[in-house]
Amino acid sequence: MTTNEITKKSRNVILALLFLGWSLGNLDRYIMNYAVVSITGDLQLDASSTGIILSAFFLGYAIMQIPGGWLADKFGAKRVLLMAVITWSIFTGLTAIAWSLTAMIVIRFLFGIGEDGFQPSSSKIIATIFPKEERGRAMSIMLTSGGIVSLIVPLLAAYLLGTIGWRMMFIIIGAIGAIIAFIYWKYIQLPKDEAATAGTENTTNKVNFKELLKTPLMWNLIIAYFCIYAVNWGLVSWIPTYLQKNRGLDLMSIGWAQTIPAITTIIGVYGSGYIIDKLPKGMEKVLGSISCAVIGLLLYLMFTAKTVTLFIGYQTVVSIFIAFVITLLPVIVLKKLPSSITGSAMGIANTGGQLAGFVTPMAIGFMVDAFNGSFDAAFWMLIGFALICIVSLVTLNDQKGTLLKA
Repeated sequence: MTTNEITKKSRNVILALLFLGWSLGNLDRYIMNYAVVSITGDLQLDASSTGIILSAFFLGYAIMQIPGGWLADKFGAKRVLLMAVITWSIFTGLTAIAWSLTAMIVIRFLFGIGEDGFQPSSSKIIATIFPKEERGRAMSIMLTSGGIVSLIVPLLAAYLLGTIGWRMMFIIIGAIGAIIAFIYWKYIQLPKDEAATAGTENTTNKVNFKELLKTPLMWNLIIAYFCIYAVNWGLVSWIPTYLQKNRGLDLMSIGWAQTIPAITTIIGVYGSGYIIDKLPKGMEKVLGSISCAVIGLLLYLMFTAKTVTLFIGYQTVVSIFIAFVITLLPVIVLKKLPSSITGSAMGIANTGGQLAGFVTPMAIGFMVDAFNGSFDAAFWMLIGFALICIVSLVTLNDQKGTLLKA
């Protein structure tokens, strides 16, 4: 079976399996934002320490993004995919034995390193098996996993943390990862031409990082990734704590409240894929810039909201616009660059996003401690990132300095 011969049914089966893996990866990450409330109580940690724990994963994830993408291009996406699922599942399970702040930081850091290859390799698979006109839809389906998981996690976390506790919860999630790794090994079958090029030094497909990093498009994407994920992970990682400590909600109430923005995120991501595939050339950066401007305004309205209902209402709307930008950025990579370097390009661009995941939760923790529990400075920081994202998208130029034609 070659790339040209792969059937629509086979593509959809592979996409469904990748969706399953992305869902688990998102579950591992999102559930920590709720588990950390119990963890900090057990380990007696302050807000700064909480921020460090939430950021530790992203440091490891960011460090290995580029190597993970290169490995997917060099040795084949399926091999890297399997290694990522196996490794992150091991460290998810090991989270259960953390006995101190240091132990938790090390385990979460290694968990991030383990998961690093999943997104570049799965993105490469999408670029390999789907035609250009369907890649936006395929990527949007993958990204809806984040919305679906964010819908399930609040209530699931509240139930599990209240019954079996955070340690047993992480053991169970790690075991699920081992099962998914076996399913990948047995059922993901890629085209022979993709496997044949892996591990070879074909000059056409050889990745030149120096040239890739000279491309203006890549730097715009790195900055845009950093900014939008700073906003996303800043909100995702701290809203449970914010609603509990500053708005007086308990975990179950937070869980129910967060189902509303989670639903709109799913709709936003899935709908964005179809919209992006139909946009005329050059229009994507215009809509992306407008979305970032709206995000900045809504963030201001969120933290100045007088009631929890208004706060959740603004969060619900902002989640739609964040979903559009988060879907838009990887689709630009998939459509503007050839599939032979998709893994590397996605790894480079996503490094910006994961660095934001490392910096932002930790920075918010320090800000909250510095301002005696107030989140106002943190919200202003997120607004600033939304404004920078506007600039990076407005100046995005996929013609000048483009490395290769897709």
